[in-house]
Amino acid sequence: MRSAAFAAISLLMAALLAVGPVAAQNGKPAPPIRSAAESPLPGDSVYQLDARFVDESGKRSSFRQMRGYVRAVGMFYTSCKFICPLIVDSGLGIDKQLSADERARLGITLISMDAARDTPAKLMAVAKQRRLDLTRWNLVTPAAGDVPGVAGVLGVKYRRLSDGEFNHTSALILLDRDGRELARTEQLGSVPDPAFVKAVRRALAER
Repeated sequence: MRSAAFAAISLLMAALLAVGPVAAQNGKPAPPIRSAAESPLPGDSVYQLDARFVDESGKRSSFRQMRGYVRAVGMFYTSCKFICPLIVDSGLGIDKQLSADERARLGITLISMDAARDTPAKLMAVAKQRRLDLTRWNLVTPAAGDVPGVAGVLGVKYRRLSDGEFNHTSALILLDRDGRELARTEQLGSVPDPAFVKAVRRALAER
């Protein structure tokens, strides 16, 4: 009886050992020994800036927490009637150019330059109006004191006007998983810059 039980246990263990590698091949890859979040950021990473944000749901985050995804980033403000809606159009246009698998691996972050007025409720209103996929898109507002630094590392120029509106340059910046700039485009609107889309695809292809 003992030998029969031992044989049964041995067979079960062998089966479990055999299943392990198959699951690893067909499912998600095993996590790296040292995660990206634990390794030092590159010196030229945008995420070196210790900026803090509040998103459309009221959740607090930081640049460093954006690490790990290829990400298209731009600056905007919710009451802008002219250029900023085109920045949203650009992100949606890029989404349409990608396959479902590619879209699932691209984050799109729009950062408000209007820290005084862009509350989570206003960010959420834009997200709902434009039907943004909030599993990948996030709209965030930095602390007022962080806006100049964020604009500086992203290369966006802005100036607040007396009526509360802004003069600003507009761009989408493609960041790699560690926050290094890979590409940028100032071609805004629903028809995305082909060179920028190509850069997005190339970045997503690098696993």
